[in-house]
Amino acid sequence: MNAAYRPAPGEGGWTHESGLVHGSRISPRQVEALIITSRVIVGLADGTIVACVHVAGDGNEAHIGMLAVEPSLQAGGIGKALLRHAEEYASTLLGAEYLVLVVVGARRELMAFYLRRGYERTGNVLEYPVEAGVGTPLSGALELEVLRKRSRERPQASHP
Repeated sequence: MNAAYRPAPGEGGWTHESGLVHGSRISPRQVEALIITSRVIVGLADGTIVACVHVAGDGNEAHIGMLAVEPSLQAGGIGKALLRHAEEYASTLLGAEYLVLVVVGARRELMAFYLRRGYERTGNVLEYPVEAGVGTPLSGALELEVLRKRSRERPQASHP
């Protein structure tokens, strides 16, 4: 995840936030907490983790975040496939009616990626959570935008 979000110069894929945020995106302790309290879905290639996404249910919503793909494999469809899998998991297994993402507003290419997949801007803007230990903005305040879309319709139970 750290390699995808904040790669070293020259090692990034098609999108990252190295020019916006300094420091690690997540620590091993934070990953452990997510695995215990929610679901982290991973993508494997030859037994090695090459992608991941976090999904957490919250009432009729599911929060999807930390979608990350190994930089050298980005732009090959892995991220799209993993996002679809996370959405299906949220809809089918968590019963989510709405899917919610939080994106660094300055990451225009990433925002466009999610908008193309049916997410919509909610108008809800949050301050970057420096106190959460997810890195420090390089230039002043950084805003996060909340995106949302309706989950696919779940099949209704049939009654004989």
